[in-house]
Amino acid sequence: MSRVLILNPIDDVAIALDDITAGETPEGMATPARADIATGHKIARRSVTAGGVVRRYGQVIGRASADITAGDHVHVHNLAMADDGREAEVGVDARPPAPLTGATFQGIVRPDGRIGTRNFIGVLTSVNCSATVARRIADAFPDSGLPAGVDGVVAFTHQGGCGGSSLSGDVEVLQRTLAGYARHPNFHSILIVGLGCEANQIPDWLSRSGLAAGPNLRTLTIQEAGGTARAIEAGVGVVRELVEEAARVQRRPVSAAHLTVGLQCGGSEGWSGVTANPALGAAVDLLVAHGGSAMLSETPEIWGAEHLLLRRAASQAVADRLNARLDWWRDYAERHQMELNNNPSPGNLKGGLTTILEKSLGAVAKSGSTPLNDVIGYAEPLRASGLSFMDSPGYDPCSATGQIASGANLIVFTTGRGSVFGAKPAPSIKVASNARLASWMDEDMDIDASPVLTGATVAEVGEEIFRKMLAVASGEPSKSEALGIGDNEFVPWAVGAYL
Repeated sequence: MSRVLILNPIDDVAIALDDITAGETPEGMATPARADIATGHKIARRSVTAGGVVRRYGQVIGRASADITAGDHVHVHNLAMADDGREAEVGVDARPPAPLTGATFQGIVRPDGRIGTRNFIGVLTSVNCSATVARRIADAFPDSGLPAGVDGVVAFTHQGGCGGSSLSGDVEVLQRTLAGYARHPNFHSILIVGLGCEANQIPDWLSRSGLAAGPNLRTLTIQEAGGTARAIEAGVGVVRELVEEAARVQRRPVSAAHLTVGLQCGGSEGWSGVTANPALGAAVDLLVAHGGSAMLSETPEIWGAEHLLLRRAASQAVADRLNARLDWWRDYAERHQMELNNNPSPGNLKGGLTTILEKSLGAVAKSGSTPLNDVIGYAEPLRASGLSFMDSPGYDPCSATGQIASGANLIVFTTGRGSVFGAKPAPSIKVASNARLASWMDEDMDIDASPVLTGATVAEVGEEIFRKMLAVASGEPSKSEALGIGDNEFVPWAVGAYL
């Protein structure tokens, strides 16, 4: 007999644990199914008249757009967006965790005290015009030819740096992102390659960012080098020196307090908010209890669940900053004649998610239960330990790029449909929400969170994720690293127009 999962006693829907056939009465239901219902999709536990609210997780996920009868499949044909049920009393749930000690990893301690989890050399580009030169320089150093202890030489290219005002918002965001990478502890050293005449002048953005060229931060412009071939030759010579120096770096034990984890989810489905995301939240609670930090992002994907974060805000000022970003996104969507509720992707819908409210409630579960201590702009340096929120779009590579620029030295990425994301220089750990995905895409998935559905507790799987964080931070390759993924996922946020 098929089975269902009831997440909260007040829920109007249950989640199908197995495929349900019309006419069958699943275990846990009092009425038969009135339609075929796929695993991970919703079945009505009780009737709801058109216009009535529908709850999952004990929270409103929408209003019935047509009469719903017990046993109905609840999805896009009878469930629509709702704007109520999201009241919040600021800070009422802001309870710091009891401190924990003892968790360590084998980290890389930089001369200025920053702690890295990897030892890369980065080749940054100030403008798209220097992308080919930067890639040719990095390509001269394949991983197989690098000395032990050097994780790679990686070029980070993008589409910006010119075509707009030198003081435009996009150039400022790009400069902030590049600066975050330039100072990131997972890089031993950086070479910045420019063309020479671009709007994003290297000396200018270095100065604005409080950075200066030196032994571990080199610069090169193609025009001054004498063209493409000479610039590549010069860049290869510089990186060769840096590789020799990076090979001397040694790991040593450091506290888990030095971990900063970017939280990501993509290819979500009906189980993401039940297994993988809550389990990652439990791991985040352990990390924060040990003094570490985590960043939740993707502002459009907390839409509808922001009240849960506001209830955990450490202060009214933090709540105000979060509300300000939500207001900006509402205006942004209206200007572009879009609805924030169009966010669930075709894959999300196929997996059983219906509204942005439902998706967001599951996504916020990644952040655990500790206080929200700060809200920062895209790629702005992290200011507080514990949990912070970084404003970003809901596009995974763009969001993760901002998190890394803000200081994330590790990424944990939950997925239900399957993601093949990687993010050099920060290793990315993949958490599968269901057993089929964990088995079918086993070369991409690091953790299987599906045991939550078969007897394991969320806390137990959270402990497994936390242990994997420490192991990967110590140098154990994640699945995406073993596949060599992460060279092409540098996507700075571009908001404005180009002239």
